[in-house]
Amino acid sequence: MNRCPTAPHPSHVRVAPLLLAALCGGALLCTPAVAQNTVQHSMGSERNFPDAALRGTLVITSPGTAEIDGRAVRLAPGLRLLSPQNTLVMAHNVVGNQYTVNYLIEQSTGMLLTAWILSTVEATQPRAGAGVVRNFGFASDKPTR
Repeated sequence: MNRCPTAPHPSHVRVAPLLLAALCGGALLCTPAVAQNTVQHSMGSERNFPDAALRGTLVITSPGTAEIDGRAVRLAPGLRLLSPQNTLVMAHNVVGNQYTVNYLIEQSTGMLLTAWILSTVEATQPRAGAGVVRNFGFASDKPTR
């Protein structure tokens, strides 16, 4: 009875590392090309906004507050402000700047939860909340009986 492990056959010792190197090398060579195509494709694609998102003009007035169409709103602690390239923008970096955005208000708190800064092409597409804002009405606006 031999309790010592048997040594592998010499041909297996050479084949296994070469096979492993070939498999890993092939995978590593393919990965950057696939990742690059994915990034380029996603950067050029159209963003999909939730149906509940509204359109407005956003001005961050301080790190904790903003105005949407002239109405004051607080910023949620987890606010996501996304650029036209869909990258995260820190709210304190854009204080005082005015942007056309699609936005979501958190229902339970009334705070601004997510805002997407729109490109010029996205801003031309119709969206709820993008109408004329006024604090008066005309007799012609009233429904007829």
